[in-house]
Amino acid sequence: MILTESDLQAIWLTVRLATVVTVILLLVGTPVAWWLARSRSRLKGMIGAVVALPLVLPPSVLGFYLLLAMGPNGPVGHLTRALGLGNLPFTFWGLALASVFYSLPFMVQPLQNVFESIGDRPLEVAATLGASRLDAFFSVVLPLSRRGFMTASILTFAHTVGEFGVVLMIGGNIPGVTRVASVQIYDHVEALEYASAHRMAAIMLLFSFLTLLALYAWRADNGKRS
Repeated sequence: MILTESDLQAIWLTVRLATVVTVILLLVGTPVAWWLARSRSRLKGMIGAVVALPLVLPPSVLGFYLLLAMGPNGPVGHLTRALGLGNLPFTFWGLALASVFYSLPFMVQPLQNVFESIGDRPLEVAATLGASRLDAFFSVVLPLSRRGFMTASILTFAHTVGEFGVVLMIGGNIPGVTRVASVQIYDHVEALEYASAHRMAAIMLLFSFLTLLALYAWRADNGKRS
């Protein structure tokens, strides 16, 4: 299986993007998931719906509104220019920001489920032993949520790898900057280079299958140990 330099560049960019998005969502999605799991606020339903919106919203719609928001006349565009960062569309970091929004439910929902499954009892015990809320979170909640964090990270990484509509809308098709693997496949098909498209598509298919296989095997093994 021979891959061109452009193919390898697209694969590397895809891996880099998925890694950055997963790390950002671990930092951002964890407090959001914790709040959704523990809060009794009336806003909980609305916030949960906003988080889950990318699951049902067409990627082109989400990409279009993110493009408007990050563009020269959008609120995010005004902010980034005021901070001296320039415009984000058609840059790697613009692509990363869009992917964070698009992959948000794949991080938040598994974490919310595992946080809810812990219940109040472990936290109450930690409080009786003098642990602060922050202490209890790191010493009790995180160890008990290990499976949820692993599942959420794998799903977020894999979902980001497979993105197409949002990344094409926000990033365009700039080699070495925003041309990820899914866009590279699209380019090969447009150019009637079906052999090259087959090679890239086969890599994506194999990666997706092995990712899910590893996830299910890991969860089954942990289930038996539990």
